[in-house]
Amino acid sequence: MPHLKTFARATLALAAGLGLSVAAHADINIGVIVSLTGPGASLGIPADNAIKLWPTELGGQKVNLFVLNDATDTTTAAAKNATKLITEDKVDVIVGPSLTPTSLAVIEVAARSGVPVISLAGGGAIVEPQDGPRRWAFKMAPTETISINAVLDHMLRNKAGTVATIGITTAYGEGFLKAIERLAPAKGVRIVAVEKYAQADTSATPQVLKLIAANPDAVYIFSAGTPGALPHAELVKRGYKGLIYQTQGVANADFLRIGGKELEGSFMTVAPVLVADRLPDANPVKAPGVDYVKRYEAKDGAGSRSLFGATAWDAQLWLSAAIPVALQRGKPGTDEFRLALRDAIEGLKEFIGTQGMFNLSDKDHNGVDARSQVMVKVEGGQWKLVT
Repeated sequence: MPHLKTFARATLALAAGLGLSVAAHADINIGVIVSLTGPGASLGIPADNAIKLWPTELGGQKVNLFVLNDATDTTTAAAKNATKLITEDKVDVIVGPSLTPTSLAVIEVAARSGVPVISLAGGGAIVEPQDGPRRWAFKMAPTETISINAVLDHMLRNKAGTVATIGITTAYGEGFLKAIERLAPAKGVRIVAVEKYAQADTSATPQVLKLIAANPDAVYIFSAGTPGALPHAELVKRGYKGLIYQTQGVANADFLRIGGKELEGSFMTVAPVLVADRLPDANPVKAPGVDYVKRYEAKDGAGSRSLFGATAWDAQLWLSAAIPVALQRGKPGTDEFRLALRDAIEGLKEFIGTQGMFNLSDKDHNGVDARSQVMVKVEGGQWKLVT
C-alpha cells in the first residue's frame, strides 16, 4: 500500500506537470477588429500596421492573430465580427475596435461569452461605469477629464476665458461634451456655444457660423479621425482668430495631410509617444515610446508614427505581461483562461507603455493619470511639444 500511495502521488505530479506543459505550449488565439475602411480608417490602418510588427509569441506563448475590418460600421459589422471571432475562431481576447461606438458594440457581444476586450478607442463610455459588460472591457487612451483639464489650464495661461465646442454625434463626442460641461465652470471658463455634426458630414458651415457668432476665445473640437479636419478648416477659412483645440482622437498623419495649412498653430493633448524623441530623458514613457517609433517608422517611413499604432503596440505589451499570470489558472481556449487573462490585465500596476503609466484595478480599467497627456502644437505640418 505505501508503494501504491507513492506511485499515485508520482502519477498525479507527472499529470500536473504535463498539464502545465500543455498549457505553457498551447497557442493563444487573439482577435483583432479595426476600421480599415470608412471614416475610422485613419485610426484603424496605423493600428493594423503596428499589429503586423507584433512578435509571433507573447508572454512566451505562440499566438494566432485573426484580423477583421469593421468598415467603421457600428450597427452590424463590428458586432458580427466579434461573434465570428468568438464562435468560429475561439479567440481568448479581442483587441480593438478603433472607435468608441464600434467598441461598445463589440463589448456587448464579448461580455456575454466572457471574452476580454482591449479597445483601441478613447471614449470613457467604454469602461465607465465599471459594471455589466464593461467588466470585460479595457482601454488605454486617457479619460476625457485628463485631456480637458489640460486644455482648460492651457486656455487660462493664454488668458482665454470663453470656449465654444463642436463635436461628432457619437459616444466619443458626447463623452467629451458632458465632461467639459462639468469641468469648465470649476476652472472659471464659460461655454458660450455648443454645436454638433455627424461623422460622415461633408459640410459643417452652419455650425461653424454659429460658433464664430458666439465670439469665443477658443473652440474645442471633439472628433476622431479625419472628420475632425472639417470644422477646423472651416473655422480658419471663415476668419476665426482664436485658439483651436482638438482631442488626440485626430492625432494621425492623415489628419495633418487633409487639414493642411489650416491646422497651423492649433493645439491638442496627445499621448507622449507622438513626440517621444523630444521628451525629457527622465520621462518613463520615453524609452518604450522611442522604441515603438523606431520600429514603426523603419517599416512605414520617417514621420509615419501614429498614436493609434502605438495603442495597438501597447496592447501586445499588456498581453505579454498578463499571459504568463493567466496561464497559472487555465489553459488557452478555456473559460478559466479568459477570466484569468481579464483578471491579470486588471492587476497591472506601474506598467509603463508608450501611452503612459498604467495602474489598473477592479474600479479602473483605464489606469492612466496626467502623465498620459502632453500638449502639442501643429507647426510646419508636424507636432511640436509645448513645454
